[in-house]
Amino acid sequence: MYIVIMAGGKGTRFWPRSRAATPKQLLDITGEQTMIQQTVERVLPVSGPEKILIVTNAEQAEELQRQLPVIPAENIIIEPVGRNTAPCICLAATKIHKTAPGEVMAVLPADHHIGSPDAFVASLRIAEKAAADTGALVTFGIQPNAPETGYGYIEYDAGKSTGLENVFTVLNFHEKPDRKRAQQYLAQGNFLWNSGMFIWKTSVILDYIENLLPAMYAGIKPVEELWDTPEIGSAIAKAYEQSESISIDYGVMEKADNVLTIPGDFGWNDIGSWSAIYDIAPKDADGNALRGDVVMVDAGNNFVHAQKTTAIVGLDNIVVVETDDAVLVCARDRVQDVRKVVDELEKKGRKELL
Repeated sequence: MYIVIMAGGKGTRFWPRSRAATPKQLLDITGEQTMIQQTVERVLPVSGPEKILIVTNAEQAEELQRQLPVIPAENIIIEPVGRNTAPCICLAATKIHKTAPGEVMAVLPADHHIGSPDAFVASLRIAEKAAADTGALVTFGIQPNAPETGYGYIEYDAGKSTGLENVFTVLNFHEKPDRKRAQQYLAQGNFLWNSGMFIWKTSVILDYIENLLPAMYAGIKPVEELWDTPEIGSAIAKAYEQSESISIDYGVMEKADNVLTIPGDFGWNDIGSWSAIYDIAPKDADGNALRGDVVMVDAGNNFVHAQKTTAIVGLDNIVVVETDDAVLVCARDRVQDVRKVVDELEKKGRKELL
């Protein structure tokens, strides 16, 4: 099957390491390889490099190609401007549909951590068969282990068989809940976190976009005939000028009438903040996750990424991230507010730090 990797995000919550030209997917945040390299490597068992497409922006395209020499240059799709996930997916689908209209495509973010790649590949194969056999839109749900309020939820029919093992009919998508409602979802038992990973036939998703987002479809679909021609760049630019900014979840998935979900058990983490890196990192006896030359004195449960010798004394539950030109010090329970630092730097015109 084809794999479409969405890799255009800015990664503002990973400042100061993440910058506009090198967001988190281009960094070695979770291991020796960068996140995009890990994402590509884990899907190679189900798809050759010639069937892997990456959607990004002009600022990141050159570095992407440098990091991923195995991916053909023509498979790097450049968006002229970010328009959320629906236009991105529609655009990639037209490229695949031009030559392989009956093929299944998987849509994956570039910056997720998968702790069990073999289990992930097995789930992809199940999803490919489900999408091919049923013509449904298929999504991975993640079994929740806490009343998380930062994710959307998928409600599925646990009592009705689809005839496919570990594949269930989706009843509803739910927006990010408050804590009380999230606790109710966990107690009910037939709710999954929405992972933002999708599998479907290109023909099926394009039909849904045509019916549910007709203006977007009308603007982007003509691009299909211009792939592999000199006019493709200007055609994409024109299509995106007219396209609304909308997520595939809101624009299609929440309104579609034939959606299946597969509960994923493959060590998923969406790596949404420095705290998520702390969660998956190895730790010392005091609960500290350390990278670099770090000295800890009476300090516990900290995350430190240091470029030079860094000492922490008497502090718990903090994040310290050092780069050549900036240092972040943050309470671990405030890591979601790191994006506000980027907002402040933008207001002050500090482009050299963005």
